[in-house]
Amino acid sequence: MPTTPRSFRPPRTAGTFRAARTSPNLPGGHGRAVATAALLLPCLLATVHPAQADEGPKREEEPKPPAVMSTVGGEQLGKPGTQVRLKAGAPPLPGGLTARSWMVSDAESGEILAAHNPHWRLPPASTLKMLFADTVLPKFRKEKTHKVELSDLAGMGEGSSLVGLKEKYTYSVHDLWLGVFLRSGNDAVHVLSAMNGGKPQTVRDMQAHAKELNAGDTHVVSPDGYDEEGQVSSAYDLTLFARSGLRKADFREYASTAQAKFPGEVKKDKKTKKSKREYFEIQNTNRLLTGDTDLTPYEGTAGVKNGYTTNAGATFTGVAEQGDRVLLVTVMNPSKKEHNEVYKETAKLFDWGFKAANAVEPIGTLVAPGPEGLAVAEEDGAAGGGKNSHQQQAKASVAGDDDSGGGAWTAVGIAGGSVAFLAAAAFAVRRRWPLPDMIRRRPRD
Repeated sequence: MPTTPRSFRPPRTAGTFRAARTSPNLPGGHGRAVATAALLLPCLLATVHPAQADEGPKREEEPKPPAVMSTVGGEQLGKPGTQVRLKAGAPPLPGGLTARSWMVSDAESGEILAAHNPHWRLPPASTLKMLFADTVLPKFRKEKTHKVELSDLAGMGEGSSLVGLKEKYTYSVHDLWLGVFLRSGNDAVHVLSAMNGGKPQTVRDMQAHAKELNAGDTHVVSPDGYDEEGQVSSAYDLTLFARSGLRKADFREYASTAQAKFPGEVKKDKKTKKSKREYFEIQNTNRLLTGDTDLTPYEGTAGVKNGYTTNAGATFTGVAEQGDRVLLVTVMNPSKKEHNEVYKETAKLFDWGFKAANAVEPIGTLVAPGPEGLAVAEEDGAAGGGKNSHQQQAKASVAGDDDSGGGAWTAVGIAGGSVAFLAAAAFAVRRRWPLPDMIRRRPRD
């Protein structure tokens, strides 16, 4: 930061010049010179161009969405601004929404209830880890272990979120995924990427999977979501990643885990002289799941992933169940920079979605994977938000699923809003409202 030169003095005011002009201490011609300068000052100031005047810090204008965006999932989704089709008596959209982009959709049918610039390509931050997990998670058994090498941790961006992996220490794949989902640990992402053949290979795998999911707004540069030039996604694509991931039982488990014990350093017991691994507690940074000082956990939530970087701002995709409805909400970069604002705006949209689900016409649909997903959408009128498009998409999205490959929406248990407990590495892992059996339910008429 530049320092002020010692010779610098603040400019004198007109009062200062008047005082100097009348000062008896100034020698003979100096008083007249000062007086002349004082008289000329207004003229000099008048000649200063307005652009040169100090106007103070200027407020940065909010960027505007492109006039034309992708129409995957429906023509209306490609229009800038807020898109919704309210029926008579439908509740109005909540006020105070400041996000650049957001979307509310039904996780089961794929109906999109409302959206705001859903195909705007924006930096995703750590919400991109949903694509990373959906791509890499099926490749390794959770019991598999890996000894961390220094090279595994190379290339992480400055200020990255970390779970605290240590070189030369061994971790299970289960541990690493807890680090990814709960602490958004870029160190865990880089280790899993190293196990997957390295960062370049993982980026290629993620990009290929995004293409398979018809997530055409997404360009992957780094698997951890860290700010990189050209790395973008959209509220629509992030919702596709969440929906695809939630079809996998392991993904649902990690996304809905609120707290867990994580392996730390190995230390010798002073009494027994035996080496023993210590554990420390980690908590999910998803505040709709765990709550915060100014935020209570959202009823029925079961994940999914939050993020924050300088360029992306705050981003979040969440899933919640109330009654017979399961909704997905994605919010990207609220301009209101208050604490937990991204979660507050998400909660508003969840509240609206649960009230309005039967009182709106869908404006589009979440397309199923592969070319057939796009074909079904076009044939059934999903591009225009056809009334039957959600049924066709739901059928396409579950056809041939199984929990080992694509992953079915299998039940993992729900206890009426109570907290369920699972054993993991001999430690209780606290979870909230796991996702119900989604394949059992049929699309609603």
